[in-house]
Amino acid sequence: MILEEQRFLHEDLERLEQGISDRVAEEPRHIRERLNRDHQIAGFLDRIQDQSKRLLEIYKDADGARLKEIQAISTGEPLEEFYKQLVGIKQFHSRYPNEPVENLERAYKKKTLGEGETPVYEIDNLFTGEEAFGRFLDLTTIHELYLNLPSIKRLTYLQYLDAFDIFTPPQCSVKRPDKMTDQYFTYVGQLANYLESFMRRTRPLEDLETLFTSFDEDFEKAWNDNDIPAWKLETTASSNGASGDGIWCADCEKEFKNDNVYKAHLTGKKHIRAAEARAARQAEGGEDTNAAHRGSSTLRLKERAIAEREYRVKRLAAAMSQERSDTKVNIERKQGMTERERQMELDALFAESSSAPQQRGDSDSESDEDEKIYNPLKLPLAWDGKPIPFWLYKLHGLGVEFKCEICGNYVYMGRRAFDKHFNEARHIHGLKCLGITNTTLFREITDIADAVKLWDKIQRDKTKAKKDDGSVVQMEDAEGNVMPEKVYYDLQKQGLL
Repeated sequence: MILEEQRFLHEDLERLEQGISDRVAEEPRHIRERLNRDHQIAGFLDRIQDQSKRLLEIYKDADGARLKEIQAISTGEPLEEFYKQLVGIKQFHSRYPNEPVENLERAYKKKTLGEGETPVYEIDNLFTGEEAFGRFLDLTTIHELYLNLPSIKRLTYLQYLDAFDIFTPPQCSVKRPDKMTDQYFTYVGQLANYLESFMRRTRPLEDLETLFTSFDEDFEKAWNDNDIPAWKLETTASSNGASGDGIWCADCEKEFKNDNVYKAHLTGKKHIRAAEARAARQAEGGEDTNAAHRGSSTLRLKERAIAEREYRVKRLAAAMSQERSDTKVNIERKQGMTERERQMELDALFAESSSAPQQRGDSDSESDEDEKIYNPLKLPLAWDGKPIPFWLYKLHGLGVEFKCEICGNYVYMGRRAFDKHFNEARHIHGLKCLGITNTTLFREITDIADAVKLWDKIQRDKTKAKKDDGSVVQMEDAEGNVMPEKVYYDLQKQGLL
């Protein structure tokens, strides 16, 4: 039955290729449908690799079973071999009468939904509600771990999104000695694992194993070259614990910044006792030196493990800069919403997921109907190509028209767009065409007549101020002191001149 298995594997590979082709041919509009399609294709590719490995093993025929079966069919009696295999098939089905038969034609074909059915996606359980099917990061749990670290600067969640991949001073609030704790090791490990898991879930068709391998190779090279910021190896003189800026006393295991202080402590009783104790330990078998060497090597291994996780976090964060930026925008947007608005947004999302569009039919008429967007109120389109909710339209006042005569009677929809247009090129160009150069004083002015009247008044005030400055009569006393005419006569009346 090896030839039958070989035929089955070839058919399975062709069905898988056809299934992938059917899914690549269409481009879903919703991110959930698009991500679900990518995960299905990734599963098909994994099955292709498994089936191809099994097929190669059959063709290699290491045990010679395939060659033996071919010879039995070609050299012996064909019908005898056929009936022998037929008996084997009947015996198998008699032992397992309810064994289901896999239909490859339907196994990889896209399922069409019946009337009133809602689609079930494979990725529904892969993401949290905050992640929104891979659009945003959900670092709330990691942020709580960060806040529980000792000796750290407390950051809000929005500030943490900007700084979670910064591990070097002065921006980093966690110093190098504080990083050697098990609590920090757990924190940075969970942060790296989450970012790696998020990338695997949102990019199923990319060759992520090669990308992660390159991260490891780059870190290995940078670590060997002592080129990791904040984890560079100290100088040889400070390898026993000193910072490299002072003098290290091996007997007292203490660093001295001043040479005179170091020389003075050599005659102290504490240093003499420490030196005698260290000499006794070395005399017993050099345990002190070996222990120090083992301690330094163990410390360096732990530093390497922590530095590797920090390096991976930085590379993963750089690779997902778009998701990170979208997450910050989403958090800022939610912080500006009331509780009622958040609840209405959640209700809209649940309503959209429950009334998800059914699978399109094969006819062109059905696909044309699906592409039409029902928008009788002429609402603006959101990021997904669908009209925004009517409550959001009313909330931002997008139905209110603001006309600006300076911009050529251009109509702005909503107060936000109207306030924003005063700093845009269209409005500034309209003011310059009227001869107005100082545009900052003309905010909220939209009529040409009002703008010209205000500009004329500003020019008249400037001219008057210049005339007033030039009309001041200067007087000089006997000592050569220059002063205005009014001051001169006041001083003269008082007899001070």
